[in-house]
Amino acid sequence: MRLFFLRKTAALIVCVFFASHAAHAQLRVDVTRGTVEPVPIAVPEFAPVVDVETSTGPLSDIGASISQVIVSNLVSTGLFRAVDENAFIEKITAAPTRPNFASWRPLAVQGLVTGRLEIKPDGNLRVEFRLWDVVQEIQMEGVGYNTPVSNWRRIAHVISDRIYSRLTGEEGYFDTRIVYIAEQGEAKDRKKRLAIMDQDGANQQLLTDGSYLVLTPRFSPNRQEITFLSYFNDQPRVYLFNILTNRFEVLGDFPSMTFAPRFSPDGNKVIMTLAENGNSDIYVMDLRTRKVTRLTDDPGIDTSPSYSPDGSKIVFNSDRGGSQQLYVMNADGSGVHRISFGQGRYATPVWSPRGDLIAFTKIGERKFRIGVMRTDGNGERLLSDAYQDEGPTWSPNGRVLMFFRTTRYEGGKGGKPSLWSVDLTGYNERQVPTPFDASDPAWSPPLPVTTKGR
Repeated sequence: MRLFFLRKTAALIVCVFFASHAAHAQLRVDVTRGTVEPVPIAVPEFAPVVDVETSTGPLSDIGASISQVIVSNLVSTGLFRAVDENAFIEKITAAPTRPNFASWRPLAVQGLVTGRLEIKPDGNLRVEFRLWDVVQEIQMEGVGYNTPVSNWRRIAHVISDRIYSRLTGEEGYFDTRIVYIAEQGEAKDRKKRLAIMDQDGANQQLLTDGSYLVLTPRFSPNRQEITFLSYFNDQPRVYLFNILTNRFEVLGDFPSMTFAPRFSPDGNKVIMTLAENGNSDIYVMDLRTRKVTRLTDDPGIDTSPSYSPDGSKIVFNSDRGGSQQLYVMNADGSGVHRISFGQGRYATPVWSPRGDLIAFTKIGERKFRIGVMRTDGNGERLLSDAYQDEGPTWSPNGRVLMFFRTTRYEGGKGGKPSLWSVDLTGYNERQVPTPFDASDPAWSPPLPVTTKGR
């Protein structure tokens, strides 16, 4: 198998924190309700101290782009509404002064983000931002970042995360990536390649060349690694790909069928399904010793295992009871018990990073839909309602799910898959842009950030 080399976008970031002017600001977004009135925010273009030409264009253009990415990130949550920049009364400059709050109140702005940027003597980009509570006339947050100029988009995501976290009390999820299966071609000659992108669809890159079929990519929860399944010479093979080093290794050749490899929470194990003699059971491989241990032994089909965040439990789907349902067991395979009892069948369960919910694909009423339930099976809720939605993956903060949707053509035949996201309320559903047909997404953990405070 050939892998295309990945550009190193995870450059080191150094953060410098400014003192916040208020420890208990009044501006706050309540994310616990089913629906909320979006908070009006304004994000003027980040102003350059001196406008110079950089390797990626004028510094003023970078400032405008950073603001646009921040606005897009925040608005995509459904919690914020961007105020039209054409209505701005005050022009924000690069000088680090307090804004004229009286110029923003007539626009009903509650949150104001100002920023400045400059090129340092070492050639790196310096970006500073401040978050203001317009109603209380106080600064809520102020942070500066030094990074290579080409890394400006990632800085915009990092800033978005800090704003989101400050206003909601939850961790952000914008400085993350999505790995998925990029699909091209007709059904009889369909190429499926491994692809990766930022969570908003930017920085699209293909990781494999399409020589072999690739399936079920999954991120490590604490490393920049991906495990996936590929058919090498028509034999299932599990790979491990390191994003930072652009290297991959074979975890194992499995003459029997292999399904859905997934990491344990500590990243030291990979759990998967192996099919032998017509029977599919769940096995776990220790990545340090390559030892494979069988966890289930049942005549039914056991597949799609997913660990709880603390690694003590595993959820999976099985037809051992006569229909495809969800089961939970201890990490050693003991204590198997069924948790789904609704109408229809259940598949592809994934434990929330918070540990409180399990997402799944529900099959019934001639539809595939995305849903969640509590870990004991109670509180089931369906979040999507389309012809065929499947394969949910959680954002790192457990607030949003991404999945793939297959449309239905006239005549009832399935069409092309695309990526979508929905939050836990079920109201904020959005399509995620990709240049290819796309399926089977997996969300990365937050990218590493090196910080230095003062």
